[in-house]
Amino acid sequence: MILRELFYFDRETIEPVEDKRYQAEYDDTPVEKDDTRKSRLKLFQINRIRKASELHTEEKLKELQFVKQMYGIAANAETA
Repeated sequence: MILRELFYFDRETIEPVEDKRYQAEYDDTPVEKDDTRKSRLKLFQINRIRKASELHTEEKLKELQFVKQMYGIAANAETA
């Protein structure tokens, strides 16, 4: 697990920000050792999973753009 997955900081202000992916009020169904049945997903759960997936994809695109900007051709041309 990566440390940045536990703590979320704004890149500009270096202040902690709220994590939009995890919502504690929905984390109320612990799995017991003797639970053998599969749980069925409800529509609101599927919708939450979809939103989390979209947010994750958006974060990956932002990070990819940042990496391209940092290691791009223009950055290499300036140092040469």
